[in-house]
Amino acid sequence: MQHNRLQHRASSVDDRSSVDSFERILESLAARPKYLPEWPDTQRAMPNEILRSALFNCRNRNQARLFMKDAEIAVIGDGQVIYRGEELRQDDELVWLHLMHLAKKTRLGDCIDFTPYSFIKMLGWPIKGQSYDRLRVCLSRMQATAIRFQSKRLDSFISVSLILKFRSRNDNNETLSRWEVWVGEEMRLLFDEEFLTRVNWETRRALPDGIASKLFGYWSSHRKPFPVKTETLIKLCGSEMELRHFRIELRKALDVLVKVSFLESWEFREDLVSVTRRH
Repeated sequence: MQHNRLQHRASSVDDRSSVDSFERILESLAARPKYLPEWPDTQRAMPNEILRSALFNCRNRNQARLFMKDAEIAVIGDGQVIYRGEELRQDDELVWLHLMHLAKKTRLGDCIDFTPYSFIKMLGWPIKGQSYDRLRVCLSRMQATAIRFQSKRLDSFISVSLILKFRSRNDNNETLSRWEVWVGEEMRLLFDEEFLTRVNWETRRALPDGIASKLFGYWSSHRKPFPVKTETLIKLCGSEMELRHFRIELRKALDVLVKVSFLESWEFREDLVSVTRRH
């Protein structure tokens, strides 16, 4: 009997703690502006928690995407990311970067509308039917997501969907001239000014989807990057390559980042990768 009372008491404490955390989140949300922070048109922005995780991975595009059910995503540094939904890759990240750029001009929770032509053009994708289909699939995929973020600065788990709602066809299944997307108010909690990384848009969209684009985002979130083990980088990329093959592709990606003037130099030393940013 005593054991049951203790269990009940512990359960009650846990329940109160969860309620208190949820109430703190609601209070924090109510106190924050209903718009995302500002950044120039030459840049795009993303929370550090995402850039330093394998949420948008760079697995081979020829591999079928997995459906992940409350899977823990690899993170470098502080925090935890739990994801449910179809696997996200670098093309999804590019789409989301530009979508958040459009979202900052609209009150969170309100409709963001755009022509698919203008969106595709800004991504640097070819203007053809395949790109329209690709964009629609990316947006639909990100609508069907549930992500829980936890880090020191967030205090407790924050649950979000990358896209709250997406509409590209009317009730008669006819394609709309302007597509519509809604982003939830809770996204403001992730887009905190102090924990946001702004990346050069021209550089990002010029990079091929893969290791180079992934590491561009990761190292953009560090003004002075620290040495990282190759084993850590392969987890960040979500790659399933053998380590020896990954090292070869990693060297190619590092050369690309030097070529686009993002990195000044890089070196391998005892399987540690050290880079120096140009800017």
